[in-house]
Amino acid sequence: MKSFVIMGCGKLGKIVAEAYKNGLLEGYELTGAYSRSFEDAKALVSGTKGRAVATKDELLSLEADYLVEAASIALLKEVAVMALKAGTSIIPLSIGAFADRGFYEDVLSACSAGHSKVLIPGGAVGGFDVLNTITLMAQTSGEAVKAGIHTHKGPASLRSTSLYSEELTDKEKTVFKGTTSQAISLLPTKVNVAVASALATVGPDNASAAITSVPGFIGDDHCIELETKGLKATVDIYSATSDIAGWSVVALMRNLVSPIQFF
Repeated sequence: MKSFVIMGCGKLGKIVAEAYKNGLLEGYELTGAYSRSFEDAKALVSGTKGRAVATKDELLSLEADYLVEAASIALLKEVAVMALKAGTSIIPLSIGAFADRGFYEDVLSACSAGHSKVLIPGGAVGGFDVLNTITLMAQTSGEAVKAGIHTHKGPASLRSTSLYSEELTDKEKTVFKGTTSQAISLLPTKVNVAVASALATVGPDNASAAITSVPGFIGDDHCIELETKGLKATVDIYSATSDIAGWSVVALMRNLVSPIQFF
């Protein structure tokens, strides 16, 4: 039986917890939850043997096999190295944190010290297997690789960002073009999937990112493209809500304990 804890008890953390309560995570035991709101943590573990904790240190003291992070980039950065060094593997949704090269290197060292891993779920995208495979083939043969992501979203989702302007309410416009690292620095909660796809290919500093605002558009459409000599892959996924991100964690956890695994 593998133990897991949840950090972040909002919408996505609740999806994982409900999947557990509904018997979809056989082979696991939910042992704890942490949220900036203690009441949210108590509600999340209600009906389980899991314990709501008031601090991050208390959560780490539970020594779970896995920590599911559904909180924020800042919170992930606060706990990741400590958790990994202690032997707790992390399943993160705030994947944008790994665009920070210093943090990325610290995580690699912590994994080595704690014999732990970072297990990156698909979030709102996917296709990491083929993206990683094509990149490996190209780099091994010395071929150039071009990788990037183009996201379409509604202007309302950009309203609290520096990319928003009133003209977006009735005009389609590409509001950002640059690298994935630049995108996550501007939009720390909006383009985690861009960093995930970049990590599976040429890295956040080399993968391109573009964001187009479409009036009246609901949800997100993420189109990932990877091309090298003789090979091309396109992964295009639309989702009206963010639910798929929470469910991608559930799918990953089920895969980890399944006798037949998908990679």
